[in-house]
Amino acid sequence: MGNAFFVVWRESLEAFLIAGILFAWLQANDASGKGKRALFGGLAAGAGLALLLGWALLSVQDGLTGEALEIFQTATLFVAAGLISQMVLWMRKHGRQMKARLHADLAAARERSGFLGVAVVAALAVAREGAETVIFLYGLAQGGEISALAVGSLTGFAAAGATAWLAARSLARLNIALLLRLSSILLLILASALLMTALDRLIGAGSLPPLLDPVWDSSLLLDDTTSGGKLLADFSGYRARPTLSGLLAWAGYWGVVLFAWRRTAHA
Repeated sequence: MGNAFFVVWRESLEAFLIAGILFAWLQANDASGKGKRALFGGLAAGAGLALLLGWALLSVQDGLTGEALEIFQTATLFVAAGLISQMVLWMRKHGRQMKARLHADLAAARERSGFLGVAVVAALAVAREGAETVIFLYGLAQGGEISALAVGSLTGFAAAGATAWLAARSLARLNIALLLRLSSILLLILASALLMTALDRLIGAGSLPPLLDPVWDSSLLLDDTTSGGKLLADFSGYRARPTLSGLLAWAGYWGVVLFAWRRTAHA
């Protein structure tokens, strides 16, 4: 539930902020009100595209069985981990210019295609966030209760709306930039946990050799089969009895991420 809450909160918050930026631009540049109607239509279309992706994923899963289903679910975990990492690094590099980019896209779209272009920009912006959320949740669903996932998703969406409202109203001195930076780091930790889950599946299926199993045993300190240990394992990728291949992949992931993180700071 906690992971689903966090992922939906973070992604929905970005979608709310994007919608707010687009609305503010139209407020200043569209006196007719037609642009705002196009914006709302585009936002609805973007959400619809994300739901369509969710339906497609479930339909594909229903048509698979046995080894094919296992491969599909494992691949989804890798895709989710990769998308989270790519999204965080992209936002770190381009986040400061996001408002200017959206304004430029809106101006160009309105000039080329009128208000239909405005709707397309809004739809694509929201569909991107929504599609990422769908894939992330599908990856999380591989190891969690669906009911808890649903509750976490709904509360995360509501919390994102409240956070965006607080940011817009500047209440409680909410520092939205700091929140996004901290949440980016937590998202990368979550991505490493999804990567570890995918590797566990590959090792369990015999597709990846463990090399050394286990490298150590810290179950006396914190067992990842207990409630507290499982919570930490689900969120951070902690393993009480890690394999060498899993540790090497985890270290490689963080090596690449930290290198890219430092590069985006100077971009």
